[in-house]
Amino acid sequence: MRKILSATLAACVMTAGVAQAGTTTTTFAVTATVNSTCSTTATALAFPAYTPGGGAVIQSSTVSVKCTKNTPYTVLLNGGVGGTVAQRLMSAGANTLQYQLYTTAALASVWGDGTGSSVTQAGTGSGVATANTLTVFGQVPDNAFNQAVVPAAYTDTITVTVNY
Repeated sequence: MRKILSATLAACVMTAGVAQAGTTTTTFAVTATVNSTCSTTATALAFPAYTPGGGAVIQSSTVSVKCTKNTPYTVLLNGGVGGTVAQRLMSAGANTLQYQLYTTAALASVWGDGTGSSVTQAGTGSGVATANTLTVFGQVPDNAFNQAVVPAAYTDTITVTVNY
């Protein structure tokens, strides 16, 4: 009987040891939300020296847009400080000089805010580390005699807006 009791006791001890060595598992979800974002930079558009009656002057600059991958965006250019999209004006004090901004070197479409006959430029983000570069083509038309411009250094500031 002692042997049976010892064997039973040993079995209970082993069973108790196995019951305490159990495991359990669970899972948890990992989530993140990526927001759309864009940033933009632009280079200055510096026209070469202009001589009235000597022909129009054309120059270009660039607008760079970085957006999260696959984010659609639209780039708008305002009318500047003293003009409108339809009639942009650089100024030197009270004097003004007409100019215009376009989407192509052919100067066919005025790049603006979508009002009137102006157009905007659309694109899709390539990732925030990759810039999409758009070229802005500017022209001072050869109608300065009609504008009664005076010799001076003329300036304007254009605001670039990226809607996404």
